[in-house]
Amino acid sequence: MLVYEYMPIGSLAGLLFRNGACLSWCDRYCIMVGVARGLAYLHLRCHECIIHCDIKPENILLDEDMSPRIADFGMAKLVGRDFSRALTMMRGTIGYLALEWISGHPISAKADVYSFGMVLFELIPGRRNSEGYSEVEAAGSGSSDSWTFFPVWATGKIVERKVGELADPRLRGQVRLEELERACRVACWCIQDEEALRPTMAQVVQVLEGMVHVHVPPVPRVLQHIVS
Repeated sequence: MLVYEYMPIGSLAGLLFRNGACLSWCDRYCIMVGVARGLAYLHLRCHECIIHCDIKPENILLDEDMSPRIADFGMAKLVGRDFSRALTMMRGTIGYLALEWISGHPISAKADVYSFGMVLFELIPGRRNSEGYSEVEAAGSGSSDSWTFFPVWATGKIVERKVGELADPRLRGQVRLEELERACRVACWCIQDEEALRPTMAQVVQVLEGMVHVHVPPVPRVLQHIVS
């Protein structure tokens, strides 16, 4: 039997993607920081490094104060402090998996960092990455045959320094631009192809809390390949 703390609001996915629901920017940002702190704790402060392996909105639960809890450790991997990575079979959810899972290489805590970046790319616009994006849709002119994987479009806007266009339109501009800029840059750094280029979760916390400035990241090569 598993006993969990009761989380009355349920999962982030249930709230974020539910028709008619719209999380405020303040709540979204607090969730980002809370999840980042939780992952940093798992990676650095436990007796052994715990790699969650399945970070996604469905596994982030919210209490009555909108404080997040990371849940569902059924796929988690323990890594002793004497080791930096672990060889394991691919596990997790498509759409949140880092490239090293697919290539069969040993994983590190940076696999969770990648998944966290993908979660940010859903929290910021309030939509699934898999829903894609079209210029016509964004302009409110109806549907379009043009479809782009949302992180591809988003990373381009980050490089162009047009992050204001990434925020959920339902927020009607009620966004703290400085926080939005931080979140967008962190998301793009987290999904870099090379593990070495991704920040640690401790560094992510520092950036989101405004303690460290991070410059504009490069567009990940895999996303560039998707575009080409």
